[in-house]
Order: sequence, then C-alpha cells, then structure tokens
Amino acid sequence: MVANISIAILKLVAWLLTGAASMLAEAVHSVADSANQILLLLGGKAAKKRPTTAHPFGYGRDRYISAFLVAIILFSMGGLFACYEAFNKFKEVREGHPNALLTSAWWWVPVAVLVGAIIAESLSLRTAIRETRAVKGNASLFRFIRSSKAPELPVILLEDLGALTGLVFALVGVGMTLLTGSGYWDAAGTAAIGLLLVAIAIILAIETKSMLIGESASEEEIAKITAAFEATPGIKRIIYMKTVHFGPDEVMVAVKVCVDPELRAGELSDVIDAAEAAVRAASPIVKAIYVEPDTNEDDLEDAIREDTSR
Repeated sequence: MVANISIAILKLVAWLLTGAASMLAEAVHSVADSANQILLLLGGKAAKKRPTTAHPFGYGRDRYISAFLVAIILFSMGGLFACYEAFNKFKEVREGHPNALLTSAWWWVPVAVLVGAIIAESLSLRTAIRETRAVKGNASLFRFIRSSKAPELPVILLEDLGALTGLVFALVGVGMTLLTGSGYWDAAGTAAIGLLLVAIAIILAIETKSMLIGESASEEEIAKITAAFEATPGIKRIIYMKTVHFGPDEVMVAVKVCVDPELRAGELSDVIDAAEAAVRAASPIVKAIYVEPDTNEDDLEDAIREDTSR
C-alpha cells in the first residue's frame, strides 16, 4: 500500500510536468490500488468481530464485501476514468491540439517513473506469485483464482498483474509518442489501460459475487467431512449433505445421516457428538454442524434420484 501511494505521487508529478494522459490514468490506477488495499485491511479486521445476536454466524463475509468494493473501485475509478481520459486525448489530437508531452522539457520524467514503477511492480508480483504457489499447490493460476475462498491473495495477484501490464501499456504509449511525435500513441496507451482495468474488475466482481451468494466447501474439504461422518460408528451413511462458507475459514455443515434404528436416545447423542468431533478434527474450518438423524433408508434413494435429475 505504501509503495502504491508513493508510485501514485510520482506518476501524478510526471503528469503535471508533461500532461501525458497515460501518466494520469496510471496515477489514478495507483490511487485506486491503494484505496483497495485499505479496504482489504479493514474487511479483514471487521471479519474478526465476534458473532452477535443479530449476526449469529459472525462477520466473515465482510472480507468478501471488501473485495467486491475493490472491483467496483477498480472498474469506476480506474477503468472508466482511463477510458474517459483516452477519449478526450483522441479528441484533442484529432482537433490538432499539440501534445504537451512533446513540448515539455520534462519529457524524460514519465519514462523514468514508468521504468522505476515496472521494477517495483515486478518485485511485488514476484512476491504475490510466491505466496500463491505456497497456497495453490499444483493448481493452475486460473483455477486458484476461481477456487480460492480467501479474496485477498487473488485480488492482490490480479491487481499486480494489471498494474504491471498497465505500466507496459503506458511506457509503450509514452515512448512511441516521443519517437513518432504522434499523440495518438499516448491516447491509445491510456485506452488500453482502461480496458485492462475494466476486464480485471469484471473478473473480480464475478468471483466475489459468487462468494457473497454463498459457495460450498471445496471438493477436498467435502471429502474430508464425508469420510469423518462415514467412519463414525453408528452412522451407516450420509443421506445428503450441504455446506456453505460464511468466510474463508468458516464453514457450516448441514447433514442428514442414516443411523442404526436400534440406537437409544443417549447412544444416538453420543454418536452425533463423536461425528462432530471427527469432522472438526478432519476439517478445522468447520465451525457449525447441524446433524439430522434418520432411520429410513428410503430417504437415501430419494436423495439419489433428486441428484440424478439435476
């Protein structure tokens, strides 16, 4: 966040000295990134609040709300503003207005700032990729972004990718404007930055919307939970089970199980307690478990037919 604020100031100074549209778009982009990181920090802090009567399952989804706001800011403050600035620059060039970058004695400042920012963002992206590898294992980068339940790392990863690509677009736009004397290159670089940010914002919005609606636990976690239930003595099989994330590290499990009809009330209670303990040991992110015992195996056939019809 501190690095992004510093880079934003340098880009803004470069724009004030030269009037390069791509530098203004990049400055606004860095400001948006800084605001986004503040939102992620606030969302992470809010998610740690204890459950209340009004919110009995806690505030874990605050992290998803923060990530969704990041997508909105990136789309409006970053993407749409850059597209608007590009449109104005195209209009100015078409009307014959001179490009301030070509007449400024400070033409070298944007180039120096962009090269320095590319180095800084490359180091940041390297760190994000390193952290991602530690989490995603053998999964592809695309699969990690699609399947991750924690929003912070995918958001930062996409932001770093977008920032680095946008800097390259800006450098090409500024460099070609200086080489050719045509302001169209500066406008084109700005437009490319805007379209890139809009695309990234849409991807983030789609992924965080899915988590806000409520996603099930991952296949790996469901397999662990299922194995824990089925390994508990007294439980014959699972009739059906549903899971939902209330936060990256908070999962609720609602399950209907077929039990031995000969079990007494006290014995059944012990079986359920043992199953809950086994599930929490197998999957520590499971915070709430609701078990409905049933002795009618016909329900299992109904559940199978319902899944098959879907």
